[in-house]
Amino acid sequence: MASKIEKKENSQVVISLEAGIEEWKAALKQAYNKNKGRFQVPGFRKGKVPFQLVCQYYGEGVLYDDAMNEIANKQYPEAVKEHDLKVVSRPEMDVTGLDENGLKYTITVYVKPEFELGQYEGVEVPYKDIEVTDKDVEDELERMAKRNSSLEEVTDRAAAEGDTVTIDYEGFKDGVAFEGGKGEGYNLKLGSHSFIPGFEEQVAGHKEGEEFTIEVKFPEDYHSEDLKGADATFNVKIHAVKTEVVPEIDDEFAKDVSEFDTLDELKADIRKNKEEKAAKDNKAAFENETVRAVCDNCEVGIPQPMIDNEVEQMAQDQAARMSSQGIELSMYLQYLGQSMEEFKKSLEPMARVRVKSSLVIEKITEVVNPEVTDADYEEEIKTIADAYKIDIEQVKKSVGEDSSFIKDSIRARKTVEYLASKAKKVEPKEPVAEEEAEKKPAKKAAAKKTTKKAEEAAESPSEEKPAKKTAAKKPAAKKTAKADDAAAEEKPAKKTTRTKKAKSDEE
Repeated sequence: MASKIEKKENSQVVISLEAGIEEWKAALKQAYNKNKGRFQVPGFRKGKVPFQLVCQYYGEGVLYDDAMNEIANKQYPEAVKEHDLKVVSRPEMDVTGLDENGLKYTITVYVKPEFELGQYEGVEVPYKDIEVTDKDVEDELERMAKRNSSLEEVTDRAAAEGDTVTIDYEGFKDGVAFEGGKGEGYNLKLGSHSFIPGFEEQVAGHKEGEEFTIEVKFPEDYHSEDLKGADATFNVKIHAVKTEVVPEIDDEFAKDVSEFDTLDELKADIRKNKEEKAAKDNKAAFENETVRAVCDNCEVGIPQPMIDNEVEQMAQDQAARMSSQGIELSMYLQYLGQSMEEFKKSLEPMARVRVKSSLVIEKITEVVNPEVTDADYEEEIKTIADAYKIDIEQVKKSVGEDSSFIKDSIRARKTVEYLASKAKKVEPKEPVAEEEAEKKPAKKAAAKKTTKKAEEAAESPSEEKPAKKTAAKKPAAKKTAKADDAAAEEKPAKKTTRTKKAKSDEE
């Protein structure tokens, strides 16, 4: 098989291939054998129509698509291997000639971009360590105390901000109760802003047992069309007023919430844990900034399919994370008034950064060539097992004999650690006031609030915020490597069987 390649702009490659007439005829026979069960001709049982009669009755063209794929599925992987192409897109096939001499066609793909590395050793990285202070320890103690607080009922005063009130309420618009505007025995923390503006403020100041009416105005951007900007009244009854009682932070508190007997021991443990976490965070932050600095020294023309593939992966990851919280991504986007296309478009800048980082680290890894020992591999397997809380042997079984992607991941990580070890820490520059103002992003308009289940909250006065997006994780370099193999094995897309001559005739 003879094949030629032509390199185009933006890492596009056109592979020219051909098959002789005998090979083409054999492919037609293969296509016939594959499809003969669906051909029917009077006088013959289904699946028993001879090849020549199928060609006469249906036309030889009925077999062309499958015949072309038979040839391409054999020749394309061989061409990819012959020319050492790192394919990153689906192949697209186009027929350029089909006559008495056989078949000529091209397959167009995108490959990993070629680029030159810039400086990657000794780069200057603006960086400042996160330090654990006494205030950090005190703040953590206060959070622990808040988590261990209790609610105690009060009867000698009116409800105030910070109190939790148990209420019945019913909402009316123009004197008519609206659906979803009623609740009984609802526990509302005043000052939480979980209800529409003005509701909680008017409940404050009333005591247990009181019944009263409040007037509110629904926000113009409220999620229910019927209630947007509408005036409404709520009849409210307070059943109980409870205040939060936070335990005193002392030795007794330490005994109640930990394994320690004294507050000093608990403080020492908090500081130790925070310092360990800070050390890990500092290391990760410095490595990330080092990679950023190294990538800034490289010009990489990334083909769009690589960006598109990364965007798809990021969108799938986001959907999986939200699904684990009981939220559908499509519903969340609908609530925000954003289409899936707009959402994916917003992911492109981050996808571009991630793809570039992966390509640069992969290329530096080829130069640095860090060693991966058996101990490194076993440690990585253990890390995976611990992360997913499964048995180590189960991980090894899942990996199977092909452990290359895990080793590639280890090599990439070692490369990043190598770059960080060579980088120079420098003090970050303090921006002047004007620069700070220019760099500061404009404040986003507050997202419309909703209850836990958007569909149930259409006309409720409560307004809980939708779940916060989780930051997408940076992929391991192995993804790109695996993508090459997958793309190389991808079957060429079916194309029309019209030859250039046929097209010309039509024109």
